[in-house]
Amino acid sequence: MIDRDTIVAVTSRSFSRHPVLRSELLDRYSNVRFNDEGRSLEGRELIDFARGATKLITALETIDEMFLKALPEVKVISKYGVGTDMLDKGAIARHGVRLGWTGGINRRSVSELVIALAISLLRHIKASNSDVSSGEWRNRMGRCISGKTVGVIGCGHIGKDLSILLRAFDCNVLANDILDFPEFYAEYSVEPTGLDELLTRADIVTLHLPLDNSTRGILSSEKLALMKSGALLINTARGGLVDENAVKEMLIDGRLAGAAFDVFATEPPEDLELLRLPNFVATPHIGGSSEEAILAMGRAAIDGLDDNAVPAADDRPGS
Repeated sequence: MIDRDTIVAVTSRSFSRHPVLRSELLDRYSNVRFNDEGRSLEGRELIDFARGATKLITALETIDEMFLKALPEVKVISKYGVGTDMLDKGAIARHGVRLGWTGGINRRSVSELVIALAISLLRHIKASNSDVSSGEWRNRMGRCISGKTVGVIGCGHIGKDLSILLRAFDCNVLANDILDFPEFYAEYSVEPTGLDELLTRADIVTLHLPLDNSTRGILSSEKLALMKSGALLINTARGGLVDENAVKEMLIDGRLAGAAFDVFATEPPEDLELLRLPNFVATPHIGGSSEEAILAMGRAAIDGLDDNAVPAADDRPGS
């Protein structure tokens, strides 16, 4: 049955231009306002776009006290995507707004990107491509991912999925998380470790944490200095987790063999010196941008319009 009375506003640009998701949403709700201009909505413009709607599908837009105070008619916010650092859950709870959110819906898309980035760094794909493109035929000696020790910081949906995939490469997986998952660790031969030990032992370190006050800057320059010589760092979680300038210095002087970031503290990133390093690979926040993940996240957001709850103010949904 189509709901003809409820007004739904879709702030997300990618959801709004996806024909399948548009069609499936319109099968449930007839009164839908899409972001057809493809604008990045924030502040007053975001409030004006959402005005009058009782249900929202949002993506990277900031939902905070100012937004909710200006729009008392909003009753439900459904999140398109898994990151929640742009949502002030305390404000959402205080206003009694219900939140639709499904964790880990894009986990395979992100896990596969991590493996692609790791292999790209190990085999010097960026530098080798640059060689050939400039007319130089040079054989750069690389390394295999097979048998490496991989440190997974954050063993939520994505961290677990990645740990399972790494078994195919006979990797030794170390995991660090504030929660304990003894059954998972035992079933998949994952070794839980403290953060410092993980950093000193891992050949490859990969981040899979939400960004909040407890995780911001978790890989400071002091922590990064613990990483073993020749190690690789991969961040497909959130940019604010890592001291990017310290990573650049370590790449330049060789303390890190390579790094690959899909996310940055400021997006798009502005440090061209970092981006142009031959041992640094950058992608434009594409972890969840596979056709399969987009559909799954979009359908979860549609479901979240009807399947939702007022969040606890201290909720910390992970990645």
